[in-house]
Amino acid sequence: MEQQHYHAATYDIAIFGASGFTGKYVVREALKFLNVPSSPLNSLALVGRSPSKVAKALQWASHPNPPPQIPILTADTTDPSSLRRVASQTKIILNCVGPFHLYGEPVVAACVDAGCDYLDITGEMEFVERMEASYHEKAAKKGSLIISACGYDSVPAVLGMMFNSRQWVSPAAPNRVEAYLSMESDKRLVLNLGSYETSVLAMANKDKLQELRRCRPQTPQPMIPGPPPKESIVEHQKEIGFWSVVFPSLDKIAVERMVSCLTENPEGIPGVNETAQQFKKREAFWSTVKPLHFGMNMASKSVLGVVRFITLALLLWIFGRFSTGKWLLMKFPGVFSFGLFRKNGPTEEEVASASFKLWFVGRGYSDAALASKEGKKPDMEIITRVTGPEVGYSATPIILIQCALVLLSQRHELPKGGVFLPGIIFGPTDLQQRLQQNGISFDFISKKMLSNKI
Repeated sequence: MEQQHYHAATYDIAIFGASGFTGKYVVREALKFLNVPSSPLNSLALVGRSPSKVAKALQWASHPNPPPQIPILTADTTDPSSLRRVASQTKIILNCVGPFHLYGEPVVAACVDAGCDYLDITGEMEFVERMEASYHEKAAKKGSLIISACGYDSVPAVLGMMFNSRQWVSPAAPNRVEAYLSMESDKRLVLNLGSYETSVLAMANKDKLQELRRCRPQTPQPMIPGPPPKESIVEHQKEIGFWSVVFPSLDKIAVERMVSCLTENPEGIPGVNETAQQFKKREAFWSTVKPLHFGMNMASKSVLGVVRFITLALLLWIFGRFSTGKWLLMKFPGVFSFGLFRKNGPTEEEVASASFKLWFVGRGYSDAALASKEGKKPDMEIITRVTGPEVGYSATPIILIQCALVLLSQRHELPKGGVFLPGIIFGPTDLQQRLQQNGISFDFISKKMLSNKI
């Protein structure tokens, strides 16, 4: 995007869906950075179908302070002209209106037409891949950066995988990293309803996704030292004290897409106006990120917790394949998820008391040359961890706002335009440090040699 286009916009950021469940938390997070020293956020607009509901959300987000004077714009996904009007006035639209497979595309189309940037919080794989197939070339020409999954899906997993990968100092090389997500709470654990709806829609749109992938060119496969790992659906991870079950999510796709993109572009994607120094920084960063196999798992301290996850997955698989079943799943989330998800979402107290731990168990070789020896198993293990607050209403707003602030402050170092997932865009930036400063921690846990019995 041309820098002068960015400066011509009236607003730095417009939050679309500001009155929704997640939207109001995003507004609250954005207000922390509005017109404060060293923040690039100088102007903000809130967007929704109902100005009165948006005004109430602003009042809630500002409490206990009086709400600031922030423009409230009216737009609706059924009215493309209203979306284009908003997109033409802003540098970045943050889209919080889901389900994205129903309501996301008109917002993406408006941003691409206007040449403004777009971030969302989706975890819907089919939507992400369809937007890339439909809009990448036009967005690249128009100078519009479209980056999906800029919330809990999929930033902690992608940055966490990179953080683990970068601990493998040459000649050491990773073979695989398995991520284990543990969600905890001092009170009753109630999860973000959007995550549940995403899972239902993923099951319902499975055939569409497979059809889309069949029509798209094959992505290049990276060279990873050693044989591919044997996959276990359920396992006991003694090192971190959890039972786990494989979790099919956008996180795994996001990591695989980033690794594949690096296979084609080992130095990453050039910035629109980057300096020679910034090019060297980007090249140096990506040289430390090594290709690996990646898996995503839900973790529980008890076998019963894993049984609960498996039962929910089976119910989603059985009911999500036909329209009446999908309707029942959406209508009664509390019943099908055994109370893990509720129609009215968690209370503010439940949000405040919840947290997540995302463990990364990396296994590989102390010397990459060992990988080519027949029968040689990984002999090194590195464990890292990402921790943070409740995933849906606390971590997601933090991540989304920090991604937006990176765009505002470092736009010239980033690609001109196109449709991307966060890893390849934000990897070389200071996003990880920003998250660390705002309550999402990246920690090295341990490194050890393994016996060949593994």
